[in-house]
Order: sequence, then structure tokens, then C-alpha cells
Amino acid sequence: MTTQNNTPVSDEVLSGPAERISTNEASSIKASAPSETTETQTPMTLKERFRKFLPVVVDVETAGFNSQTDALLEIACIPILLNEQGVFYPGEALNAHIEPFEGANLEPSALAFTGIDPNNPMRKAIAEDEKVALRRIFKGLKEVRKAEECRQCVLIGHNAHFDLSFLNAAVLRTNSKSHNPFHQFSVFDTVTLAALAFGQTVLARACKAAGLDFDGNDAHSALYDTQKTAELFCHILNHYPMLPNALRVQEPNETLTDSNN
Repeated sequence: MTTQNNTPVSDEVLSGPAERISTNEASSIKASAPSETTETQTPMTLKERFRKFLPVVVDVETAGFNSQTDALLEIACIPILLNEQGVFYPGEALNAHIEPFEGANLEPSALAFTGIDPNNPMRKAIAEDEKVALRRIFKGLKEVRKAEECRQCVLIGHNAHFDLSFLNAAVLRTNSKSHNPFHQFSVFDTVTLAALAFGQTVLARACKAAGLDFDGNDAHSALYDTQKTAELFCHILNHYPMLPNALRVQEPNETLTDSNN
């Protein structure tokens, strides 16, 4: 089980499961942590940090903007985890190249933008049926969700509702509603977070502002964009702690429901 706390981060954070955190970033996190605490706080687990939601970064590459008619061509998902030192880090990626569903529209301008050729023999050799791909990824995410004792996944994306719309359409198209671990409409959007943290809304520019590498030649690959979005999300969370009043303990007689979201 993973935990989060507000104590200074030790140099040990550079080893172990959060090895993706760079030396500079770990030093920055350590420097920004409070040197003294007036009271001892119980470490926060991942499930407590997000109300039993497992944050999962998702990116899709498509053959257009219409989720109902245009093909879903690639999808990648990376769960966000929390180590014992309280540092967020990207988990293992789950991704797929997907065969266009029968009758799907393939908008030439969209294909030119992403550089994806659905008829490329090498791509066709590894592309999966949409239903098979989604259910494989969903199964993997459910295993992580159970390990973290979370009740549901929440989608993180850069312009997240675009990714969610294509995901929801594919779920309906493949009759995979009972397999889908994601909340149907709630998202965390890194566009908003990057605007708050850096005054940037474009993924490449936000990554640059955060001191993260970004190669434009690799962009518009679902896996690469998901990796960069995950790094950005973790960077922001690791450098911008929760406000003190957000750490209050829920009173025993206080009842919170999803209608209070």
C-alpha cells in the first residue's frame, strides 16, 4: 500500500519504486518541504488522497474529432502511484494499437496530423480488436485499483474530456460497460493544472516549464503523450501540496456522498 505525508523528502526517494523522479526534482521537493511541523500528521494513502479514486492518465489517438463516428486508433493508460516517502510517480503503462471498428470514419486530415497509417502492414500486425484491447487494459487497471484499495479509476488527460468521450464511446460500442473501471464523467485535466502552476496550456510548453524533456518528434503517439502527461501530473502534485484546510479529518457524524462532488 502506498502512502503520502507532508514531511521532508529524504535522499532515499531516489531509489525504489519512484526511480522515475530525477535527482533535481527530488532535491526541489525536499527543499520546498516544510522544515518544521507543529503537529504530527498521519501519513495519507493514495486512496485517502483522492477519495478512493485511482488516478489514471489516458491518451487516445483518433481518426477525427467525432467520438461516435471516427475511429479510435491508439490508447495508452498509466496509473499514478504514491511511494512511502509521499512522492507521486507513474506506474506501468498499458497501451494498444487498435483496428478501426467496422464502418469507422478515417478523416485524412486527422491521419496526417498524427502520422498514423491504419493500413500500414507493420501496424496491422500488432493492432488489436477494439473490444479485446479495451478489456485487456481494463483488467490490468482493475488489478492496480484493487491493490491500492480504490473503488474506481478517474481519468487524467490533457484536454481530458476529449479522451473520455472516445473511451466512453468505445465502451458502449464494445458492450464493455461492466468491464470499465473509469468514472463516467469525472476527470482531472492537466490543462487546468498546468495553467495554474505554470501559466501554460500546451503539453509541450507545460513540460518545458516544468523542466521535463519533451520531443516533438515523438508527440501524437498515445504512449508517449501519456508518459509525458503522467510526468507532468506527478511533477505538479509533488511540488504543489494540498492546502492545510484540505487535510482536515472528516467528523464521525459527517456523511459525504458523490452528490457532494
